[in-house]
Amino acid sequence: MEADGFVRRRRVTAETAGNDPGVAGASAGAEVRWLGGRFWGVSESIVGSLTPRIGGETELQNVGFIRNAQGAQTEDSEPDYEGLPQGASTSTHMLAGAVAGIMEHCLMFPIDCVKTRMQSLQPDPAARYRNVMDALRRIITTEGVWRPMRGLNATALGAGPAHALYFACYEKLKKTLSDVIHPGANSHLANGTAGCVATLLHDAVMNPAEVVKQRMQMYNSPYRGVLDCIRAVWQKEGPAAFYRSYTTQLTMNVPFQALHFMTYEYLQELLNPHRQYNPSSHMLSGALAGAIAAAATTPLDVCKTLLNTQESLTLGSLSSGQGPGQGQGQGQGAHRQISGLAHAFRTVYRLGGLQGFFKGVQARVIYQMPSTAISWSVYEFFKYGLTKHQHKRRAQHMEA
Repeated sequence: MEADGFVRRRRVTAETAGNDPGVAGASAGAEVRWLGGRFWGVSESIVGSLTPRIGGETELQNVGFIRNAQGAQTEDSEPDYEGLPQGASTSTHMLAGAVAGIMEHCLMFPIDCVKTRMQSLQPDPAARYRNVMDALRRIITTEGVWRPMRGLNATALGAGPAHALYFACYEKLKKTLSDVIHPGANSHLANGTAGCVATLLHDAVMNPAEVVKQRMQMYNSPYRGVLDCIRAVWQKEGPAAFYRSYTTQLTMNVPFQALHFMTYEYLQELLNPHRQYNPSSHMLSGALAGAIAAAATTPLDVCKTLLNTQESLTLGSLSSGQGPGQGQGQGQGAHRQISGLAHAFRTVYRLGGLQGFFKGVQARVIYQMPSTAISWSVYEFFKYGLTKHQHKRRAQHMEA
């Protein structure tokens, strides 16, 4: 049935009024060249090597229909870029999501390091930066060229499974809820709801990696490496420290992802109404959606960073009597930790005022725009490539 829907949508695309099949084929060929023949060839080989290991696919039973599908493919030498096939399997969504998540976080990691430092409430004088480029330049010149990449391995290990669950859950719920809320059409409510639920799974996996990553990104971080950081946090603060910011992370990411997915799907309706595979529309929609969602949720991200890093200078300020609710008689042990979203909000306001809630907003937007653009374009590319390759293999299998 997956192939049935795949070929029907292909025929609808070719037979749409005002669209000649030859023109559609030429347009598809142009988009392939837009990606670059070399990149496409390498990616096809990757898809080919990964596809046989994807399990759980439903076998096609209508051999005659498969032959018709093969005949349709021979009508033009280059299959047109079909609109991200709805018949893609859960395993395809998971694999495409894992690749997208790892690439997104790895490519943008230096900017993420700058964002973490610029969100510090009371940074060391040597770690006060004017803007993103000034921060990158000073980090590299004073701390070494590889310093902005500290903690990358922890992020990569967490991003793979986190984004696999994230995209698979989103795709499944989006389709299920759309069929209930608005059958046969896109539903913004379904998109937002699916994004919120997917965030629960994503953050449950990603939060410990975020704690380790952000502690290693801070100026003068005392940890030698990822394992040293994990061991030190576990011994000094207990396992709960890895989920201290989880509720804050959810409080931030649920509205972030709801706004992100709804904006992305809305822009896709405007820029790509036929929902074809179109790299430029995926990148532009992803970038704009990420920028809007990032700017709107920056205050919560500042609080999350504070909970994850437990900045020593901030804790020292609170212990000396500058914290919320501090009296003169309270001693040094009064603020050993900042715990909970409400405590973080009070701390940010007391030490930074209203402006404190938007520390690092420039770095956050600069990080999120290319980050979400990379994530969506890579995800849609691999989802399309894997699904197309699976259909091709099924057709060859049934013919044999």
